[in-house]
Amino acid sequence: MNSSLSLRFRPPELVVFGQKWDLPFNNSLKHQLPISARPKTTPKRSVLVPRTATHLIVRAKINSPIEGVSEELNLIASRNLDFAYTRRQVRLAFAEVQQQLDHCLFKLAPTGIRTEEWYERNSKGLEIFCKSWMPKPGVRIKGVLFFCHGYGDTCTFFFEGIARHIAAAGYGIYALDHPGFGLSEGLHGYVPSFDALVDNVIEIYTKIKGRPELRNLPHFILGQSMGGAVTLKVHLKEPHAWDGVILVAPMCKIAEEVIPPASILKVLILLSRVMPKAKLIPQKDLTELAFRDPRKREMAVYNVICYSDQTRLKTAVELLNATSYIEKRVEEVSSPLLILHGAADKVTDPLISKFLYEKASSTDKTLKLYDEGYHCILEGEPDDRIFTVLGDIISWLDARC
Repeated sequence: MNSSLSLRFRPPELVVFGQKWDLPFNNSLKHQLPISARPKTTPKRSVLVPRTATHLIVRAKINSPIEGVSEELNLIASRNLDFAYTRRQVRLAFAEVQQQLDHCLFKLAPTGIRTEEWYERNSKGLEIFCKSWMPKPGVRIKGVLFFCHGYGDTCTFFFEGIARHIAAAGYGIYALDHPGFGLSEGLHGYVPSFDALVDNVIEIYTKIKGRPELRNLPHFILGQSMGGAVTLKVHLKEPHAWDGVILVAPMCKIAEEVIPPASILKVLILLSRVMPKAKLIPQKDLTELAFRDPRKREMAVYNVICYSDQTRLKTAVELLNATSYIEKRVEEVSSPLLILHGAADKVTDPLISKFLYEKASSTDKTLKLYDEGYHCILEGEPDDRIFTVLGDIISWLDARC
């Protein structure tokens, strides 16, 4: 989620994404606890790095208990989420709890929305989780909006409420979980190739767009944070495939002052080749930077299948490479464009959205900066701000359908 990529190197620390990361590894294996167990201490997660010349167990953070839920649910939430089948079990266990959260996206969600969940097997052989939200029967469908979620996230939590509100305005909404995130297959939090994320979006959404009931409707794509970078690369690969692009706090350029020197970047790249799945150890939780409303910030912990652990080395390199690629080609962005960004965002810089707006060759482009807004302007702001942003998206869509 963090696009501020800063790197300095001096043993035994590595500084990436503007933070210090320790590099020692813990060689003791921590077994995953079964659901029926009763741990005496707070559970930990650990990740086994595949064998190369040596084998390593990478130390993971300690998970704090989730307040307001049973010990059994806390134990379920503490399970190792590396693999999709476990994430699916955890999501199922927390489904009712999530629906009862006192958040405007859930408690004020429109009724009668038709939903469908399914899995598509992509050309790489991975099961990709997909979900749709359609207006209630009798409401004319004006267009279709496809969603790309951000780093670590899933389309099954906060976006559930977002999708329902937009669908109620007369739009079909389709979303997927990227490989390695949410309910889709792939090692949790591992991005071996950013282009693979992009190609997966093109493949799955092209198939959905081909459905008879959707063929003659306008097609729009919305990307949030890292999903904004995915969306931009999708557009750059297929410039005429979409009737409009919406970006929310997009990760699309790295500020000059935090780009690491070439020599240090080589160290990171080398490490990512030797142990690509290894995790770095962060010093800061980004939740406080992402959610302005303290009550909503507390609810973020219920997004139990999000990837909130250390960034994997190869993932960090891929994110840096993707933003570098986009930065060099922003002038090729030609689609009708809506960019939305919190003016006080410290996760992705709103000045970078202004840079994109100014450089894009689109003749139809709009930039909206929201005063005092943090990173999660659709989930973590006061209620009135969240509905203002949703209204801006719907109004923009309505004007182009």
